[in-house]
Amino acid sequence: MTDPISENDLRTTFESGGVALSVLESAYSTNLVEFYGELGADAVWLDLEHGGPSPWDGERLNDFLRAAERGGTELLVRTPEADPAMVRKCLDAGVRNVFVPRVETADEVRDVCEAARFDYDDEPGERGLANPRASRWGLQGDYPATEDRETLVGVTVETREAVENLDAILDVPDLGFVFAGPLDLSAAYGHPGERDHPEVQAAVETIEEKTLEADVPLGGLGFGVDDLNAKVQRGYQLLNCGSTTGALKSAVSGWLETVERDSE
Repeated sequence: MTDPISENDLRTTFESGGVALSVLESAYSTNLVEFYGELGADAVWLDLEHGGPSPWDGERLNDFLRAAERGGTELLVRTPEADPAMVRKCLDAGVRNVFVPRVETADEVRDVCEAARFDYDDEPGERGLANPRASRWGLQGDYPATEDRETLVGVTVETREAVENLDAILDVPDLGFVFAGPLDLSAAYGHPGERDHPEVQAAVETIEEKTLEADVPLGGLGFGVDDLNAKVQRGYQLLNCGSTTGALKSAVSGWLETVERDSE
């Protein structure tokens, strides 16, 4: 048998009360996933909802996972929808941190959490038992127990309905974390792009207060250093610091604007 699969560092960070910092790899490059790990990112966010490869493409997922493992970081995969079969597919490929978008009800959340577990809420779960990459192709000892312990399934709260049903959502067993989505909330409340609109801010504050009160790890976006530090103080445990395209935009625009191309 192979050695036990390493602990999920995100889970360990959450349980210890720490803060994990992630980067959105919006160019979908395996080299950059590895590079971010080498730079010290706790997690690299792979957003398959708004772009990137198909979540059904196991070979591509394998490549991203190998890059994350080589760089010493955790891969954080957002699926395009709250599909239990899609969650199982990602987990069998070896993903340990999955979060789903645009949930509205506790039943939806329970379905994806149950799909990720062999044992769920003192009953058999809906995770299928096979010999995929996650089990080291059948070589991993105590695979079901290890997977149930190390897997995190989170949800993005970004709709009116999810905010309204948040108490019930937070009661779902084995909910790994809640990610507040202010940009989609701005659209949901009729103010697209206005994340500082009072209605949007009120929704985000509701998410923060209820999630922290329920002792569920809270994640979100950071809008600059001051905002990141403020959210750490408010109790966030997962914060996305920025994206590849955002960093490139800032750096390359600066280069192009700085050079004096007029020779006269």
